[in-house]
Formats: sequence, structure tokens, C-alpha cells
Amino acid sequence: MSFFGMGRPQPTSAEKIAAVEAEMKLLTEMANRLTKACQKKCIPSEYRESDLNKGESVCLDRCAAKFFDVHMKVSEQLQQESQQRSGGGGFGIGG
Repeated sequence: MSFFGMGRPQPTSAEKIAAVEAEMKLLTEMANRLTKACQKKCIPSEYRESDLNKGESVCLDRCAAKFFDVHMKVSEQLQQESQQRSGGGGFGIGG
């Protein structure tokens, strides 16, 4: 038993499975949004070639990088706001 885990109930197997399933669902949804947004932006609706050309590849690479950059910034902002609402972080007494 961890010193830092004292007093906290350990999650059951069902809770762990539910948490993993929820995380997988979120990751799948994010991947679908990324694919849809970048495909719409970078790939013409009329395919001229079977492979991506250089411009399409570069566009997809930049689009994905920007998507993840924005996702990380939004996540950090939401986490900061959540911590501020809950009393300013988890390093105080009882946190």
C-alpha cells in the first residue's frame, strides 16, 4: 500500500475497465475528428492520384501537428480552470 494512497479506496476491476473504455472512446473520437478535419482541409474531393502528393502530405502533417497542439493547449487550460474551481490544486492538506 502506497503512503500517498492511504485513505483512498482502490478502484475495482470493473471501475478500471470502465475508465479504460472511456479513455479509448475519447481517443477514438479525437482521431475521428482529426481525420475528418484534416481530410476536408487537405485532400480534394476529386482524387487525381492513388497516392498523396507532396503538398497533400505536408498539409496533413501540419494539420495534425496543429490539431494536437490546440488539443494540448485546451486540455491544459481546462485543467487549470478545474483546479482553480476546486481550491487551487492538490498539494494542500487533504488534497
